[in-house]
Amino acid sequence: MTEQTADMYASLRSNVGHLGQILGETMQNHLGDAFLEKVEQIRILAKKSRQGDEASRDQMLALLTALPDEELVPFAKAFNQFLNLANIVEQFHTISRNCDELVCVPDPVEQLLGRMLDTDLDKKDVITCLKNLDIDLVLTAHPTEISRRTLIQKYAAVVDCLTEQENSQLSDRERQQSTLRLRQLIAQIWHTNEIRNERPTPVDEARWGLSTIETSLWQAIPDFLRQLNDQVEQKTGQQLPIDVSPVRFSSWMGGDRDGNPFVTSTVTQEVLDRNRHAAARLYLKDIVTLLGELSMEQANEELSALTEHSKEPYREVLRKLRCQLRNTIDYLNARLEGKHPDADISELIWHKDDLQKPLELLYKSLTDCGMKLIANGLLLDILRRLACFGIHMLRLDIRQDASRHSDVIAELTRYLGMGDYNHWDENEKQAFLLRELTGKRPLIPANWKPSDDVAEVVRTCNLVAKQPANALGSYVISMASKPSDVLTVLLLLKEAGCTNPMRVVPLFETLADLEGAAACMTSLLNIDWYRGYTKGMQEVMIGYSDSAKDAGVMAAAWAQYRAQEQLVAVCKKAEVKLMLFHGRGGSIGRGGGPAHKAILSQPPGSVDGRIRVTEQGEMIRFKFGLPKLAVQSLALYTSAVMEATLLPPPEPKKAWRDCMQRIAEESVQHYRGIVREEPDFVPYFRAATPEVELGKLPLGSRPAKRKVDGGIESLRAIPWIFAWSQNRLMLPAWLGAGEALQDAADRGELELLREMEEQWPFFETRISMLEMVYTKAEPNLAKYYESCLVKPELHHLGEKLRQRLQLGIDAVLSLTQATELMSHTPWNRESVKLRNPYIDPLNFLQTELLARTRKEVEPSASVQLALMLTIAGVAAGMRNTG
Repeated sequence: MTEQTADMYASLRSNVGHLGQILGETMQNHLGDAFLEKVEQIRILAKKSRQGDEASRDQMLALLTALPDEELVPFAKAFNQFLNLANIVEQFHTISRNCDELVCVPDPVEQLLGRMLDTDLDKKDVITCLKNLDIDLVLTAHPTEISRRTLIQKYAAVVDCLTEQENSQLSDRERQQSTLRLRQLIAQIWHTNEIRNERPTPVDEARWGLSTIETSLWQAIPDFLRQLNDQVEQKTGQQLPIDVSPVRFSSWMGGDRDGNPFVTSTVTQEVLDRNRHAAARLYLKDIVTLLGELSMEQANEELSALTEHSKEPYREVLRKLRCQLRNTIDYLNARLEGKHPDADISELIWHKDDLQKPLELLYKSLTDCGMKLIANGLLLDILRRLACFGIHMLRLDIRQDASRHSDVIAELTRYLGMGDYNHWDENEKQAFLLRELTGKRPLIPANWKPSDDVAEVVRTCNLVAKQPANALGSYVISMASKPSDVLTVLLLLKEAGCTNPMRVVPLFETLADLEGAAACMTSLLNIDWYRGYTKGMQEVMIGYSDSAKDAGVMAAAWAQYRAQEQLVAVCKKAEVKLMLFHGRGGSIGRGGGPAHKAILSQPPGSVDGRIRVTEQGEMIRFKFGLPKLAVQSLALYTSAVMEATLLPPPEPKKAWRDCMQRIAEESVQHYRGIVREEPDFVPYFRAATPEVELGKLPLGSRPAKRKVDGGIESLRAIPWIFAWSQNRLMLPAWLGAGEALQDAADRGELELLREMEEQWPFFETRISMLEMVYTKAEPNLAKYYESCLVKPELHHLGEKLRQRLQLGIDAVLSLTQATELMSHTPWNRESVKLRNPYIDPLNFLQTELLARTRKEVEPSASVQLALMLTIAGVAAGMRNTG
């Protein structure tokens, strides 16, 4: 390591050491010197083992396998919490005062505005783009967020202490107090059970999402918009309008019923009420503070007249809002208690304008009376929060599988004696649906008694029909493939009496569905009635998880790219605007990776100022869990969408496209050749990973499988990837890709690949993602899992997979002409290296515990808990897990 690199990470290492020492003292106080010495011994041996010392590895394994039952849980907990603390320190490092410029990039929006305004772009175009940006980040509760909410709050408090300790002006007494607080927090963390006792409900998940807003985003949004406005004013002399928010937030928590029987219409209604309750509570807090601030008397004519020339005109208006917000909270409390209170709408905050109009009146009056400085304080912050969160806090999307909607219509047509809708061809279905959509009479008879599953879909549509327009986002249809999938939902919403034209969004997930997406949307947009319904805006969701599980990452990425290109052309021809919704996950195998790069690697014209992206599980915390981090993430999204809109990437050359097509076709063959055609694959997967045991971990509310008795094809993409990240082979994120790159090189296309990597953002991003995955993969650890857990007759497959992994690493290094992976991103490489000595012992212990639990009919509670802790610890260390 160079002296410069060592200096770059000095404060990072210092903080990791500081927290690690406090954790060690906490363990020592609880369990004694001998336990701490053993933990430290294993950590040192793991480090030496990493450097290739076989004797140290054997010694570490001997210590791990000899751990008595009573030490299993505390040992797993020790390494788990060290990794969590390392994550916190790393998060903090990127926003700390001591962060090196190679790690902490300058503000991306400031850089971008400077770059854009130095080009031929008109300042007006830049401002117009900013005003019209529509970036919708959709929070989802996929079951990869291991940490409990109570621990997340403690981790945030640790960051506050680290921030405080950066202040060189602290007195000795203040520094002692801060260190005491750190010690208390780490002791609280140590004595808290990391694993939930029960699986969270969908309402628990929704509350977790709200806590991220309350603790971080509520502050981050006005901070970000203030910074953005300052930069725009500095560069252009203009200010952003007060009601602009380029980024807003939606949620799937409590609305995503695809394969989750626990999300019912009752649950969705409760979540909608809770979202609104949280917003009313936070606005009330702001209004109460503002009441204390706006004590001035001078007002413009409009405000004076409204308040009958009151001596405290601003407070007069704010008192009324305070009263309305309190009434709203009381009303929602009663609903959440299961009551059905009568609502006098005039006494509540019922519409966004009920809050926005009075506040805008106060803002205008202050500005008119020369008090703009005051107007631009907390009052402006509240108006900007309103622009982002509205009064419903998060717009809730509804998601359901396409087959559930067609089952409703099929049961209905059978009841009406019209035959079975599910047996009709696509033309018959469309003709029937359009006839009913344009007809006047209701289709559903009043005395119809549907089956339970069908009744639940109908209840959900009835619930949608009753909601105010701004409470809901999109109705997403998973596994959509045909125009009738969309028209069916529209008919069900019409039958429910839905007057707000909700966006109905097909989600194209599998390789075949992505390839057929353009044809499906062409057929839909050729229907005059449907094109009228869209009101000039069509949203389409692109699935990353299931397409990658179906075809491997390389083929899936190319299918997603081509589908987007084709959809842009289809919508342009139909003269409707396209909003693409990217169903990305945290892991590479689910379309994850740096959002900035991902957006800039989309096809030209596919962003155009509008984008929706899912943010899932643990990635919500890593990107938005702290206000300063959230401001950075919001700036990255804004700059990426602006850049992709105003300075789009180049159209790929024909030679690049042809080469990519060959790579995609070959990679899917390599991928499916193993996953689908290798007879030993499923038994190897089930034995070599904790896939079966993951189902017992109370992570998310949704079952791990779509069908309880289904095989690997029914396994959800998240546990599929989670399992392979636990044994460190990371297989779904690279299988097929390296082999296809090597095939291309063998054909003499290496120079072409290098040109693509240098000049085509899409391809460069794919290679960069592969590098990260290859860096995190540990074939030796995967081999150890195999030796302990897999029958010898299946070992041939493990050998084959590890050879494929090495082939891919060699292919990528040959392409990038580098001597080691991730040489161009030293910070990310350092981040992986920092964690390895702490993840390795957890992997070895996990293997021992898996072997033990699989032999025992009823493993002890301590062994099972220790196993769960190793899974949580490895997940914490790997970061983007599922």
